Amino acid sequence: MTSTAVPATVLVAGGYELAEGGRWVDGRYVYVDILSGRLFELRDSTGSAQLAAMDVPLGAVAPVADRPGTWIAAAGTGIALLSADGTPEWLDRPEDRTPLPSRMNDGVADPAGRFWAGSMAYDGTRGAGSLYRTDPDGTVVRVLDGLTIANGPAFTADGTTMYLADTAVGTILRCRVDPVSGDLIGGPETFARLREDEGSPDGMTVDEEGCLWVALWGAGAVRRYHPDGRLLHTLTVPAPHPTSVCLHPDGNRLLVTTARYGVKNPTAASGAVLSVPVPVGGVAACPWRGRR
Repeated sequence: MTSTAVPATVLVAGGYELAEGGRWVDGRYVYVDILSGRLFELRDSTGSAQLAAMDVPLGAVAPVADRPGTWIAAAGTGIALLSADGTPEWLDRPEDRTPLPSRMNDGVADPAGRFWAGSMAYDGTRGAGSLYRTDPDGTVVRVLDGLTIANGPAFTADGTTMYLADTAVGTILRCRVDPVSGDLIGGPETFARLREDEGSPDGMTVDEEGCLWVALWGAGAVRRYHPDGRLLHTLTVPAPHPTSVCLHPDGNRLLVTTARYGVKNPTAASGAVLSVPVPVGGVAACPWRGRR
């Protein structure tokens, strides 16, 4: 395992309370500021621009296939379709039916076109979070419960393996997925477990070589893991709370969102979007293939 402090470029200066959910979509980088409910895009030519805003926390989005400008969103207490004007069409709000005040968190679409998103209790109650799957017909299914802060679903290119972080307990899970039905095959297994002094696993992505990249909240670092679980590399970034990672499909750049939340002396890199040079590329975000 190697560790490197690499030069990071601030693409969008700090100011986001909790930027997260970075994805590469249709030639631009999209991300959210969770607590303010806003969705942004970043283009090389024009800089950052707001795409939509909601009046509830916005955890993550994925594009909707064949509907430009429409997103499926993990937001508030459930899953919604989000139009360009920010008007939500709610598919379901399952966290309304939980005993604790809760919200949706990170989410991603898999290669088969299903949308997966986690939840958490506002007070971080252990075991109060869940993982949901939204099928192409719009049905929202609870797939796992007993999580605390479900974060960073990330899929291999064939859609048969999903990685899921439970941030609060320092665990990265690996789940086998039936690519046809979306059902989990067996129970989750522990892929990696981090000590408290190593930070907490947050947003994740899989690169073109099948390796897993993980943002480490509280550690100012990003890790790259081999599919067999070996830690290959650690990158140090100039912000204590990196929240999500996205690999540019062409430019060998790692795009990292960070948070100002919980930072006593924030800098321009806290609550920013950073770019870090890396020797491998990624893939564009998959769309949700429903509601045509």
